[in-house]
Amino acid sequence: MSFGTKQFVNTSYKPRPPQSGAYNSQMNGNRGGNFGNNRFQKIGGGFGPNRNGSGNFHSQKDNSYDFNGPQGLEKINWSKVNLLPFQKDFYVPHPAVHQRSPFEIEEYRRAKEISVENIAPNPIQNFSEANFPDYVMNTIIKLGYESPTPIQAQGWPTALSGRDLVGIAKTGSGKTLAYILPAIVHINNQQRLSRDDGPIALVLAPTRELAQQIQQVANEFGNSSYIRNTCIFGGAPKGPQSRDLERGVEIVIATPGRLIDFLQRGTTNLKRCTYLVLDEADRMLDMGFEPQIRKILEQIRPDRQTLMWSATWPKEVQKLAHDFLTDYVQINIGSLQPSANHNIHQIVDVCQETEKEQKLSMLLQEIGNTMETDSKVIIFVETKKKVESITKTIGSYGWPALSIHGDKSQNERDYVLRSFRKGGQYSILVATDVAARGLDVDGIKYVINYDYPHSSEDYIHRIGRTGRSDTTGTSYAFFTPSNYKHAKDLISVLKEAKQVVNPKLSEMATRFGGFGGAKGRWGQNNGNGFNYRNMNNGPRPNSRWGNSAEQKPYGSYTKNGY
Repeated sequence: MSFGTKQFVNTSYKPRPPQSGAYNSQMNGNRGGNFGNNRFQKIGGGFGPNRNGSGNFHSQKDNSYDFNGPQGLEKINWSKVNLLPFQKDFYVPHPAVHQRSPFEIEEYRRAKEISVENIAPNPIQNFSEANFPDYVMNTIIKLGYESPTPIQAQGWPTALSGRDLVGIAKTGSGKTLAYILPAIVHINNQQRLSRDDGPIALVLAPTRELAQQIQQVANEFGNSSYIRNTCIFGGAPKGPQSRDLERGVEIVIATPGRLIDFLQRGTTNLKRCTYLVLDEADRMLDMGFEPQIRKILEQIRPDRQTLMWSATWPKEVQKLAHDFLTDYVQINIGSLQPSANHNIHQIVDVCQETEKEQKLSMLLQEIGNTMETDSKVIIFVETKKKVESITKTIGSYGWPALSIHGDKSQNERDYVLRSFRKGGQYSILVATDVAARGLDVDGIKYVINYDYPHSSEDYIHRIGRTGRSDTTGTSYAFFTPSNYKHAKDLISVLKEAKQVVNPKLSEMATRFGGFGGAKGRWGQNNGNGFNYRNMNNGPRPNSRWGNSAEQKPYGSYTKNGY
């Protein structure tokens, strides 16, 4: 399969075979980065003129980029830099795609809720129509993917055409694969890395958990073509990450702060970067990373290919796209308004702050008696201190739980995520918003918002941990009078997803804080959420997390949560 013949590019896409050499002992050693599970015999040192060894494209070294290393990251005047050309358009439409009528194309987009702004290639409808090289297709088949998701169907032809792209889609929609596969094709058609070269592809992500999950996908599809990657983030030792960068990798997956650190130290540079990905751009801006992102992008040649991915499209993200993307194609999946996954059943319990602990115990009892064996639960709370408190409290009731937040070390976070993915004894995770985005764990059936987040966007991302990849899930939210400012937004999210709205929530939104002296309006034991009787904390016998102690019976959570 081919993407057409391009100047300086070998379109056969045959991966470079492994060779023996000096990197043998280094690559098989125990170090912190990831080079496709260290299964390569040789991937660095003695680089040829280009990745496919076909000729003299980029045969001269580009010495025009003078990286100043530890002295700082000065903005580069790219108008004075003599940039060597590179290829980024590899797409030739499959005959079936080319032959579809405009009506058929629009019908497909309408059915998949795809909308496109700017001129873009037609979407594909199955993997074979993407014309991926064989080594990519073999991995797709091996991993059991059945059909492309909407963001992949429209995103792959656009990215493979070398276009800048903005993709707006909900969490769990397959965005990672939408940019990793074009990145592999892009890398395999560039000059091989030389000594002191930085990465060809850079992926920026807001959190270490998301960065590590991106790396898993890069490993799965990069192994077949011997593309190396490393994942760099704060909270982990710099030594192994630094050694990976110094040896040379084609893909760097990074959080902005740690990457800035390595750039300032001169450990790596971005002079070879021609494929840039900003994943969860809205979250990075929410976390205050905009100055770092702008600093990093100043170090990358302006004619690079840039792909920005986001779940929402606020003005801040629009401005970033306007400043750093060129003639980009915008792909929207679903509505641009904040919207939740329609596969999630949302239940909102209007209650008092003092009721929440009791209600959580009751809810865990209900879930434990009904959930499937491999199902998992995430409980979101606002602060790190409360994470530990809730974990200890529910543990004392007989429900063992794991906890994760920003103050935990990297080893602790890795252990927690491994244990949670494994399930078994530990099927409850208590977390701050560090787990609200990018955490992709199979089997999460329930999300509990013990503390309501600060925005409807964060709420959507939290509950998006369940109902992923066309599965179904259930979310619960404890909504107190202190959250009244979010009532209207939450009602909009519920109505858009065709969920039943709790009348108490509607009343709160109408009054917008008019409950000041209304003692008991949403008061104790008013039947909101749980129809409980005498509450005796702890699980009853035979519940999933239960013990053998005699417990009084509980009521049940009603169908619509009130």
